[in-house]
Amino acid sequence: MKRADVGSGAGARAGARAVTEPVALAPEIRPGQSIALLQELHILTRDGKLNQDSRRKLKQVNHLVQFIEPLLKEVAQDHPAISLVDHGAGKSYLGFILYDLFFKHLDDGSRIYGIETREELVSKSTELAARLGFPGMAFLNLSVAESTSSNLLPERIDIVTALHACNTATDDAIDFALKKRARFMVLVPCCQAEVASVLKKNKGKDSGKGALTELWRHPLHTREFGSQVTNVLRCLQLEAHGYQVSVTELVGWEHSMKNELIIASYKNLPRKRPTERLQEVLATLGLEAMGQRFYTEQLLQAESLPSTS
Repeated sequence: MKRADVGSGAGARAGARAVTEPVALAPEIRPGQSIALLQELHILTRDGKLNQDSRRKLKQVNHLVQFIEPLLKEVAQDHPAISLVDHGAGKSYLGFILYDLFFKHLDDGSRIYGIETREELVSKSTELAARLGFPGMAFLNLSVAESTSSNLLPERIDIVTALHACNTATDDAIDFALKKRARFMVLVPCCQAEVASVLKKNKGKDSGKGALTELWRHPLHTREFGSQVTNVLRCLQLEAHGYQVSVTELVGWEHSMKNELIIASYKNLPRKRPTERLQEVLATLGLEAMGQRFYTEQLLQAESLPSTS
């Protein structure tokens, strides 16, 4: 895909002025990053300035891009036409910035798909991609769950991202990625309430069982422990499908409390031990009712594949 400038009209002339006129740019802006795009996303003002909220947002997205770029390069070494799906895309900051920094230099049919339930955001993103001349971007008005069976997406996806996908949307993104045989997943979970609700419901039954129940006796601890356990179960689920999983911070805690970054890379690793651990955690915490979400039929099928011991 050829590098494209902003289209014709007043917006294009303003973008051109922003690129050609000397502006003292903020250090958060990467070399070669499109000033016109950042202005269209309202991250930058027309004179190249950042407010505090925009600085935080750009720092988060650029930091995430630093994790994703090596994965894109690894896929590109294997085959052309990279496919990336961004779930819960919102205003598609991540998708647009990834396209600007990496995809627009490709000419091999590579595509970014933004999945978003809010129709007005899908329309705005579609219009912006056309105005910027980003033909390899597509935006679909679907839920994460609906996208799994949609014929508007390829049968195989290379990279799946979900940035701050709330509650079970992250699990739906994982399910999507597993069914699409994604090579990589990049997840920043948010607002995990489902496990906490089960822990809360079981408090009366669990009281007196052992000291472990003290971890979620108080409501605040129930919420925070439930969030922690949810991500532990997700990591075990991914490992039980043969993925190598790493967990780190996205940015400093001063920028966001929803800060856990999970990166999964398919390596066809042994599945038996993480599968057993997943079952043990569910049983130990009285979360057997959650088995349908984390220990699915798909996982049972995965156990029958090679390298399960």
